[in-house]
Amino acid sequence: MAVIILVVAVIDQATKALMLAWLEPGVPVPVIGDWFRFLLLFNPGAAFSMGENSTWLFTTIQLAFVIGIAIAAPRIRDRGQALGLALIAGGALGNLIDRLFREPGFWFGHVVDFISVGGFAVFNIADSAITVGVVVFVLAMFAEERRQKEVAA
Repeated sequence: MAVIILVVAVIDQATKALMLAWLEPGVPVPVIGDWFRFLLLFNPGAAFSMGENSTWLFTTIQLAFVIGIAIAAPRIRDRGQALGLALIAGGALGNLIDRLFREPGFWFGHVVDFISVGGFAVFNIADSAITVGVVVFVLAMFAEERRQKEVAA
C-alpha cells in the first residue's frame, strides 16, 4: 500500500509541476476541442470548489486520513480494499502536499487543478485517484460481503 500511495502522490505532484511550468492560470488549452482541455486553476476548497473558506478543515481531514491509513494498512487483508484505500490515501497525500506548501501559505494552500472535461469540474491526478479508489474500495466491500454470504450458506 505504501508504494501505491507514494507513486500516486509523486505522479500527482510531477504533473502539477509540469502544468505549472506550461500553463497560464485561467487560459484553456484545448486537447480534444472544448470537450477535453487543460485549464490551470488554484482550488482552496474541496471537490467542485465547495467549501472554499474551509481549507484548514480539508487539510486536517486529509492529514488524518493519510495517517489513519498508514496505521491501519498492516491489518488490511483484502487486496481490493487495500488498493482502493491506497489510491484514496495517495490522492489525499498529493492534495495535502499542495495544502501544506503552496500559496497562500502553510495549511491553507490551494490545490492545483488542471484537467477539464466537458462541463465537469476541473480536477487533477490526485482527485482522479481518490475517485477511482472509492469505486475500487466499494466494489471490494461488496465482493467481500458476497464471499461471506456464500461461505455462510
